[in-house]
Amino acid sequence: MRALLWLLVLFVLATLLALLAGNNQAVLTLYWSPTRAIDISLNMAILLLLGLFLLGHAVMRGISSLIQLPKDARRWRIQQKERALHGHLLDAMSHYLAGRFSRARQAGERALRQEESLNGQQADPRDNVPAAQRLPYSTQLRALTHFIMAESSQAMQDGAQRDQHYAQALQAAQDTRTDIGVETREGIQLRATRWAIEDRQPAVALERLDALPQGTGRRVLALRHRLKAARQLGNTDLALDTARTLARHKAFTPEAGRVLVGRLIVDQLRSAFDLDQLQRIWMRLDREERAWPEVALAAARQLVSNGGTAAQARAWLLPVWERVAAGEETLTSTQRSAIVAALEPGLEDIDGDWLQRIEAAYQRYPNRADMQYLMGMACMKRQLWGKAQQFLSQATHGLQDEPELRRNAWRALAELAEERSDAAAAQEAWKQAALVR
Repeated sequence: MRALLWLLVLFVLATLLALLAGNNQAVLTLYWSPTRAIDISLNMAILLLLGLFLLGHAVMRGISSLIQLPKDARRWRIQQKERALHGHLLDAMSHYLAGRFSRARQAGERALRQEESLNGQQADPRDNVPAAQRLPYSTQLRALTHFIMAESSQAMQDGAQRDQHYAQALQAAQDTRTDIGVETREGIQLRATRWAIEDRQPAVALERLDALPQGTGRRVLALRHRLKAARQLGNTDLALDTARTLARHKAFTPEAGRVLVGRLIVDQLRSAFDLDQLQRIWMRLDREERAWPEVALAAARQLVSNGGTAAQARAWLLPVWERVAAGEETLTSTQRSAIVAALEPGLEDIDGDWLQRIEAAYQRYPNRADMQYLMGMACMKRQLWGKAQQFLSQATHGLQDEPELRRNAWRALAELAEERSDAAAAQEAWKQAALVR
């Protein structure tokens, strides 16, 4: 449609021009001294003027092109150098990703030489153009090139070259005043933290992390580096706080985060060497963490080993015992057996509330071997020999996967047989206890 309109417009213009030129009888007379004159039709005069205009325009364009040739040549040379610079940088990145670190450094050196040429340090005398007009992002590009060379040096265990390129990359990033330059500098600092962790220098890694801005230090990558450095340094408190923060930020899957935090809590509990310290650690845990089986078991065992009472250990185990008594499917048989084994040493002075809890759990799950074992041990401590023998005899058949509890059950049966002077039964029970593996 647009082409058709243009054709119509051209047709109208051509018609008007033909009518004007065909019927134009005007004559242009040119005089010059003394008395000479030339008569030219107006149409011819207009055509001559138009031709002179076009000729002058062509001459001016030609002169402008001749004047512009040196500038075009200079711009072409700078463009070729810039393309070569980008090519060297891409080569360095490709070699680094391919694991060819020596070639990556060589390509980086070529890129730096090309960048220096563009910036004027080694420029062609004909390219007398300010560096800021040639490559405005040269500082950021130089920072990234030094960073790739530092990464390659780290992979080659060349610490001197790595530190040199790291310092030069930071300097180049600081010269960039834009937000991208700030991001580049912070990214380089984060990678330098990883180098310190790889070199088993956690104190250096933490020092570099502390030097980061507050917002950058809260990023997931920075927190992961802080967690690794704290674990290498043996700082369980810092590692635990960092792991909790990562779990809240969903840096791990829920199960992986729970396992990691649980292990760190267990390490922290095991590092307590007196009751006061253990109490402080326990009170800092939230209710959900206290209900984790591995945490409660570690706390109860550490409490007993530090001279704490069995009643307090049972109080710490109560949230986990409630999960055992409720038959929670998330608990494994090993965890349930470990809780039963942790409750066994304090059965001699157990109170009535705990006896009711144990009996209620057994009545709910009478066929579970761990409940039979715990009921048998409780009855034995209360000198209820008959019930104890009944429960323990049943438990020995179901504790095939728990050798420690099964061995203790046979020992208890041997002691019960000795109490009633049944030497043959006692001998057989001691024999079975010795055969448990």
